[in-house]
Amino acid sequence: MQFIKSVPRYLLTRGLGGISPQVYWTRWSCLRYGEVPEPTLPGPDWVRVKTIYGGICGSDLHLVTLEQSPSMSPYASFPFVIGHENVGTVVEVGGEVADVQLGQRVVVNPLLSCVPRGIQPLCPRCQAGDPGLCENFTAGRLAAGMSIGSCRDTGGSWGEFFVAHRSQLYPVPEGVTDEQALLTEPLACALRAVLRHPPRPGQTCLVVGAGVIGLLVVAVLRAQGHSGPILVLARHQHQASLARRFGADQVIRSGRGSLQKVARALGARTLETMIGPPVLSGGAEVVYECSGSSSGLDTALRCAGRGGQVVLLGLATFPRGLDWSFIWRNELQLRGVFWYGLEPWQGRRVPAFHLALQLMAEGKVDPAPLLTHTFALEDYPRALDAATHKATSGVVKAAFSFR
Repeated sequence: MQFIKSVPRYLLTRGLGGISPQVYWTRWSCLRYGEVPEPTLPGPDWVRVKTIYGGICGSDLHLVTLEQSPSMSPYASFPFVIGHENVGTVVEVGGEVADVQLGQRVVVNPLLSCVPRGIQPLCPRCQAGDPGLCENFTAGRLAAGMSIGSCRDTGGSWGEFFVAHRSQLYPVPEGVTDEQALLTEPLACALRAVLRHPPRPGQTCLVVGAGVIGLLVVAVLRAQGHSGPILVLARHQHQASLARRFGADQVIRSGRGSLQKVARALGARTLETMIGPPVLSGGAEVVYECSGSSSGLDTALRCAGRGGQVVLLGLATFPRGLDWSFIWRNELQLRGVFWYGLEPWQGRRVPAFHLALQLMAEGKVDPAPLLTHTFALEDYPRALDAATHKATSGVVKAAFSFR
């Protein structure tokens, strides 16, 4: 499944998408389904991976529905095969790769930073263990692309095969299922958010949005030992049930009156305004905004207590109607989280992918219940329709299966 560069298709589907979202995956869209040449190994230190599962991420849906900011387009090379969430088996090994076996199950860190691009010396951010902030996503031996799934040279997990540099590979431990392993990448995102911006003991955490990332934030908070209250704001009932299962103390359904319910749960007072929603006096010490919606961002800012921390994980591209006065009035700390790198864990700095697989292998986090729907790739219209209509489909995480 490729994304192609076509300004006429982009303008046409963007104009018609408000009438019918299905237009985004018709033959007039920027999506193209069909046979493409398999990607070749860019060098002897690369391998080819046969996809088992390719996850449908929220960022992929932003791409398909043309909600991704055009400012991201320089960091892609067209046409590219979509998909960065993955689990697969190694089917070809380059001559300089000695410690990977044919048939080995792996998860691939999709980032195409300095090391995969063959750039020496590493940029300052890669040297610091933050490859998600790499300065060279458009340089080196590969075409532009932050990750597999946005680079024409590597393929992506919405295709049968893709290639990866040796440094990107993480063997899947025995006992970790394919379904669990597929969720390694979003779990790594949640790990970075919580470990880089943790609550202090006893502090109250509010998680806005109970999609995959929000639910995994709850799981990571509990796995790293947080015993303080965790409140989750969820849109759908199936999300609310999983939030409780993953460790939330209280779940509130978003909608009419939800802000007042959140205030009561946080022990905050609501102060009526001349016009518009109420203002909270009090709030959560740490808010993880995981929805990426304008309403979710507004709720996060309103519900953070004085001097509180708001961690932004949701991909909010064009937020509308936000009242930014809460940031300066309450002296809030805003932190953005996008990718992952070396994360602090028990006095060490550990690759987020390694830690995610370790937590799964030890039984401390089991993300498998989040994978609710799988589809064959040729069934992509039904898959994308289900993934964009979660209320009726019940999707939490959908994926393409190549079994």
